[in-house]
Amino acid sequence: MAKSLPRGTHTVIVALGDLNGIARGKRMHAGVWEDFKHGIGMCNAIFQMDVTNDIWDTPYANFDNGYPDFHIVPIVETMRPVPWEEGVVLVVGRAEEMDGSPVVCDPRNVLVEQLAEAADQGYEVMTGVEFEFYLLDLETKELVDSGISVYGLARGAMFEHVVGPIRNLCSDMGIQVEMSNPEYAPGQIEINLRYQEALVSADNAMLFRNAVKEIAYNHGYLATFMAKPFFTESGNSFHMHQSLWKDGRNVFSDGGRLSALGRSYLGGLQQHMAETALISAPTPNAMKRRQDYTFCPTSNAWGGDNRTVGLRVIEGTESSTRIEQRDGSSDANPYLLTAVQLAAGLKGIASGAEPTAKEVSDGYSATRHQGLPRDIPTALELFNNSEFIAEVIPEPLRVTLAQQAEREHNFMVESDPEGWQDDVTQLERDRYLEAF
Repeated sequence: MAKSLPRGTHTVIVALGDLNGIARGKRMHAGVWEDFKHGIGMCNAIFQMDVTNDIWDTPYANFDNGYPDFHIVPIVETMRPVPWEEGVVLVVGRAEEMDGSPVVCDPRNVLVEQLAEAADQGYEVMTGVEFEFYLLDLETKELVDSGISVYGLARGAMFEHVVGPIRNLCSDMGIQVEMSNPEYAPGQIEINLRYQEALVSADNAMLFRNAVKEIAYNHGYLATFMAKPFFTESGNSFHMHQSLWKDGRNVFSDGGRLSALGRSYLGGLQQHMAETALISAPTPNAMKRRQDYTFCPTSNAWGGDNRTVGLRVIEGTESSTRIEQRDGSSDANPYLLTAVQLAAGLKGIASGAEPTAKEVSDGYSATRHQGLPRDIPTALELFNNSEFIAEVIPEPLRVTLAQQAEREHNFMVESDPEGWQDDVTQLERDRYLEAF
C-alpha cells in the first residue's frame, strides 16, 4: 500500500458494503494511514446483520465463534476525495480473514469470483446503473412535492439546489453521473451513472447510495432508496445495463445489433431471472414494486425499446449495444445483483441458450412468459432450490441471505397478518426508509 495521501488530508474513510450493500467502515486519522497496510479490524457481524443492525446466529458469525474480527484491507487505487468534507478521502476496502483469505460472506468477493470467471474467458464486463430515490422532508419523512412531472425541466429546477450538488459532488468523487431527471412520482429522482468496468461500477453504486444520503441531509432532505416508500406511488428501481468486451470491442454488438453471443447471454439472463428474485428484490417491501403497469417488470419477457418487459435490448452503435435488466429494486445489493446477472449471462453463453420470442407489445398482458415472484416465500423457495444460486453464492452467505429474507417476511406478517400486503405499513417505513 504505497499510495500517499493528498496534501491537506486529515481523515481517511475506509468503506465496504455489508450484507445488504449498505456502506459501512471506519474513519482514521491521516497520521496512522501507513500503520494499517495489512488492514483494519472490524467485527464480522456486519456480514450477517439486518438493516436495523440486529444480529442472529448464522454459519459464519455466531456466539459459538465469538463474532471475531476480519480485516478491511484498503484498495489504494479506489482512493478518492469526499468533496463535501474538506481534507477527507475515502478508499474502498477488501474483506480478508486474519490469515489473508477472502471473507466467504463478503458480497463483493462473490462478484470478484464471477469477474475472474469472465476474465478467464477473455471478457471484460462493463455495467451502467440507473437508480431511483425519493427526496423527503427530513423531519416528517413525507413527500415534499405533489403531482408528477416526469422529465419536467421546471420541476428539475425546483430540486436543482440539492440534485445539482448530488450530480456534481458525486462526479468529483469519481462516481461519474451522466444525467438526472424527475421521475414518475412527487419528489422522486432518477440518476444515471456512467458505464464502467463492473467491479468499479458496483463499488460506485454502493458509495453512491451513501453519498446521496449524506449530500441530501446536508441540504435538509432525507433521501431514501427504500424500494416502495408509498404504496400508491412509483417504486424505486435499480436497472443494470451490461455488455461484454473483448480486445477493446463490444462483443454484444454485430453492426449495432445484438450479436449471437449477446443473444445467448440474454437467454441466460432470462432463464435465471425468477430464481434470482431474492437478490433483485430482497425485502417484502421490494416485492410490492412488482405490480402490473407500474414500469416494474413482472415476468422474464424481453424486448427491444420496450419498458413493459424485464429485459430490454438496446441497440444502436457498436459501443452502445447492451442489455438492460430491469427487475432490480433500489435496495438490492450492487455486488450480488451484478454477480448473479453476470453468472446467468455467462451460463447462457456456455450453453448456447436461446431467448424466447421477442415481446413486441405489452409485456404485462402477454401470458407466455415466466412470471417473477411477487412475495418472499415464493422467491425463497426458488432461491433455496436453485442449483444455479448454489454455484454462484457460497453456502454460508446463501444461508444467511435466506435466513434474513425469512425473518423480514415474518416481521411483516406478525405486524399485520391480514392486511400488511395491501399497503406500505409503518413497520416497513420504520425498518427501511432511513436504512436504504
